[in-house]
Amino acid sequence: MDVLMPQLGETVAEGKITKWFKSAGDPIAPGDNLFEIETDKVSMEVPSTTAGVLSEIRVPAGEVAPVGAIVAIIADGTGATVSATPAAAATPAQRAPSPPRAAAATPVPAGAPIKLDPFFEVRTPARNFGPAQLAGGTRVTPLARRLAAEAGIDLGKISPSGPHGRIVAKDVEATRGAARAALRPAAAGEPSADEVKAIYRDVPFTEVPLDGMRKTIAARLMAAKQTIPHFYLTADVEIGRVLELREAANAAAPKDKDGNPAFKLSVNDLVIKAWAAALKRVPAANAVWAQDRILRFTHSDIGVAVAIDGGLITPVIRQAETKTLSAISNEMKELAARARARKLMPNEYQGGSSAISNLGMYGVREFSAIINPPQSTILAVGAARRQAVETTDGGVAFASVMSVTLSCDHRVVDGALGAELLAAFKAFVEQPVTMLV
Repeated sequence: MDVLMPQLGETVAEGKITKWFKSAGDPIAPGDNLFEIETDKVSMEVPSTTAGVLSEIRVPAGEVAPVGAIVAIIADGTGATVSATPAAAATPAQRAPSPPRAAAATPVPAGAPIKLDPFFEVRTPARNFGPAQLAGGTRVTPLARRLAAEAGIDLGKISPSGPHGRIVAKDVEATRGAARAALRPAAAGEPSADEVKAIYRDVPFTEVPLDGMRKTIAARLMAAKQTIPHFYLTADVEIGRVLELREAANAAAPKDKDGNPAFKLSVNDLVIKAWAAALKRVPAANAVWAQDRILRFTHSDIGVAVAIDGGLITPVIRQAETKTLSAISNEMKELAARARARKLMPNEYQGGSSAISNLGMYGVREFSAIINPPQSTILAVGAARRQAVETTDGGVAFASVMSVTLSCDHRVVDGALGAELLAAFKAFVEQPVTMLV
């Protein structure tokens, strides 16, 4: 059986094998961990789904392979490759005749469900591949076929680069990227790597190769700034009552037998709750862009930016408007810890109807965040500060104030709608008891 590099998320095109748990010649049992992979988002162990002997390792530890590439071979105890089905081991006389190859790719409706084992694909002879696996005689991975169908790309126009001449996901992405580049003017004046290095040839520097995460961040944020019509709204929010609520809640938190509190709220936990409540109050803004339509959501799924080594990731608090502050706090701590260890699963960081980026702990007073597509909003949170404010009777008093900036996709959220959303957030923060009822 061919062991393939698994697909771990819609946007993941390759993975790096960081460790092999087995060596060539080792016996394999179902459930045994074979290797550990690291993508731009996660790190995880990949188990075997079959018994046999690891006869060959094709991608050693430390090397990167595209999704769908063969990384190892598992054979049975006699040295023969494990068969996909009993029919695959039959004699030539017993085998069913090969079906004729399709003359052209069979259309697959956009969004049609295609089942794909997330870890392995058992490769069988080409005669067993029907129209769903062949395009004009060329083998196509299920993910590549779906991506091509969604993008409206003719599989016959894609040059395969996968094992044994198969079309893989990165081939579709390359074709789609080339098509997009043909429709827009080339970037003017952007120097090449050699030109940049030449500018600094007389000063010492160290080259830092880009890893998968940094490449993904660069590509996604460049696309976001080029394709999303951003506009920004900034407001100052008094957080005195939020600080009082946080202090009272933490003081009243129940403790276990060792004296450890059941939770410890942060200001960010209350910001998450207030943002989720604001999106619930202004449902027209709780939406994402989907090319020819807008998707509006029933619940507030909030992505929260977490800085990790080499980049950032946004784990998602699902249905945050329905959760208690203690539940949000504990879930956020657990997600952040696993994010920094690169142990999040794709369903824990993909999706989300909006996001929060908080740099207040670094002393940043105010900033504007870039929207993470397909989301249409992101809230940038700055540091709290003490400043003089006018009281209702015309006097002056000092208050704790925090600046927040809302980035909006104008295709989804117009100026007035964005202002309404930000006003709702401000109201919940300044009267925090209203988001608890």
